Amino acid sequence: MDGNDIRAGKCPVMHGGLTASGKSNTAWWPKSLALDILHQHDSKTNPLGQGFSYRKALKSLDVEALKKDMHALLTDSQDWWPADWGHYGGLMIRLAWHSAGSYRLADGRGGGGTGNIRFAPLNSWPDNASLDKARRLLWPLKKKYGNAVSWADLIILAGTIAYENMGLKTFGFGFGREDIWHPEKDVYWGSEQEWLAPSENRYEDLANPSTLENPLAAVHMGLIYVNPEGVNGQPDPARTALHVRETFARMAMDDEETAALTCGGHTVGKAHGNGDASVIGAAPEGADLEAGGFGWANPNGKGTATTAFTSGIEGAWTTNPTKWDMGYFELLFGYEWELSKSPAGANQWVPVGIRPEHMPVDSTDPTQRRMPIMTDADMAMKVDPIYNAICQKFMADPAYFSETFARAWFKLTHRDMGPKARYIGPDVPAEDLIWQDPVPAGNTGYDVAAVKARIAASGLSVSDMVTTAWDSARTFRQSDMRGGANGARIRLAPQKDWEGNEPARLARVLSVLEPIAAATGASVADVIVLAGNVGVEQAAKAAGFDVTVPFAPGRGDATDAMTDAASFDVLEPVADGFRNWVKKDYAVSPEEMLLDRAQLMGLTAVEMTCLVGGMRVIGTNHGGSAHGVFTDRVGALTTDFFTNLTDMSLSWHKVEGQPYELRDRKTGAARFTATRADLVFGSNSILRAYAEVYAQDDGAGKFVQDFVAVWAKVMNADRFDLIAD
Repeated sequence: MDGNDIRAGKCPVMHGGLTASGKSNTAWWPKSLALDILHQHDSKTNPLGQGFSYRKALKSLDVEALKKDMHALLTDSQDWWPADWGHYGGLMIRLAWHSAGSYRLADGRGGGGTGNIRFAPLNSWPDNASLDKARRLLWPLKKKYGNAVSWADLIILAGTIAYENMGLKTFGFGFGREDIWHPEKDVYWGSEQEWLAPSENRYEDLANPSTLENPLAAVHMGLIYVNPEGVNGQPDPARTALHVRETFARMAMDDEETAALTCGGHTVGKAHGNGDASVIGAAPEGADLEAGGFGWANPNGKGTATTAFTSGIEGAWTTNPTKWDMGYFELLFGYEWELSKSPAGANQWVPVGIRPEHMPVDSTDPTQRRMPIMTDADMAMKVDPIYNAICQKFMADPAYFSETFARAWFKLTHRDMGPKARYIGPDVPAEDLIWQDPVPAGNTGYDVAAVKARIAASGLSVSDMVTTAWDSARTFRQSDMRGGANGARIRLAPQKDWEGNEPARLARVLSVLEPIAAATGASVADVIVLAGNVGVEQAAKAAGFDVTVPFAPGRGDATDAMTDAASFDVLEPVADGFRNWVKKDYAVSPEEMLLDRAQLMGLTAVEMTCLVGGMRVIGTNHGGSAHGVFTDRVGALTTDFFTNLTDMSLSWHKVEGQPYELRDRKTGAARFTATRADLVFGSNSILRAYAEVYAQDDGAGKFVQDFVAVWAKVMNADRFDLIAD
């Protein structure tokens, strides 16, 4: 670009992409496999550097001083964002709640464990209006304590301390959430192209909430849970109750936890809708530069809490919104309620004939009293017979309500942290909770070499050993740190019966490995992993390489009593590209499902490529399928998958209703069959570049070395007990 271009007003820099048109590769070729999700949290984006350890940094945190400062902050109202009744408790609870509340059980994504509410799209969801102010209010504490506390921990702590400040005895708190540093691109929040689009977009049948599209949990794009005005904004508490039940269940909550959270969440604070919604400014991500990162500007704001605007619903739920008490139940069940409109035009419910002393005072002017309100979801607690019965139990025993809520709040804010071994700090509860997937400590004092010798002499094939270890470990997902080989839950319901685990083959292999564990003092979990290691070592030796797969003993064996079988149902794989298996035909392609599993397991694109190539030649395909097994030396850890994939003497052919064929160009004879999960490593330009590294004549040694390293990574992904402090 020359000076004339600049003088003519043409911008001297590129916009929006890497091409002259301004389009990115994704925009030009939308069907190309988007591998970026495997590298989105690359160390280059982390300003703290590769040597930084948050667990070590936490050791320097003065927890009591931080909590004291947090208590003080809650009642230090700022002119630029005045607190309701001089107390930020409700705002901080909402910040913590909406940070944690994006979690969904189906794929473990969302939640407050990474501080992702700081970034788009969560920072600009309609449901998160004004939470940008809450985080700025926390900035003085983050500034003071620096890297000794993450934003993720600080945000969740703020909500917990707010409840304590208002009188609730909380269940506990665990530090240990490590921040991410840019938006997560891998989370599917829905296909809608507009915020708060009609719910029909994500349901097969809106009358049947269970038909909500998986893995979604919220009823609208941009909401955490349900529409507070009713289904599609149409008030009907009985109907809303059904959607509340479904969406909370998808966030791992049962009916009692759901009722406790709904009632306890609205025991404090208020909703804000005292104004015209149409004049509210853009969300933070779309606001002008001079907004300084703030969004939702309110031109009618007068510097008072009363004029704040968020949801459009206006009012408090209780008489004393800054105190933990039974006021929510006293109003909800003590009065009849009628439908009304907020000043912003939102549907809300108000009590009939309320006594003046039961009305909360104005959030700015204590000489004025205001009408309390309920949302459609609140009315559902009264109308739905199941929720009503639970509320009656709470009202009869306030202490039980407080304890139930405290435990549900702890679960809500810690559910995506995984096992308790990841929790840090003086307030971590001693009790093991079943939703933490507890695993007892395993033995480390047995003779590992002797166990390996017994396994090697057992008669199990390389495929048997590697496949069983893989199936045990592949359930791990970094989204919520669940699953993995520790605990050997593959031998328990529901995992032992999953189709993807080939129950008959699994039972046969376990019948050999379990007696070895009993005879040697090793856990079954350790023996399963050791068997996989033995298989990899044998496969490498068959390829001409003597290797030892790294191993750390100490896995424990979980019991049925330690296992919430229903919550493990969602971990069942419906596809595993590493074993070239898809349960049935899906709208999503096999290679996309492979990519999703690789991302959940925390693998890079190179690691995914290496694992697939090795698993194919070892012979681990589901059901013994030959698809993608591009070798005549099955069971040897060779580079044959890559050399044949890139061999230009072979042409690829799509056969209608059948797997692809790789045919000899000269004779036309079919040499191999393949699936899309095989051929993508030769068709995708990035994956082919990785495959070519291993296909080179000098690639065999590197391949074996890389495979051993990534195999060990998968086997140890859930070993949080080995994390160094």
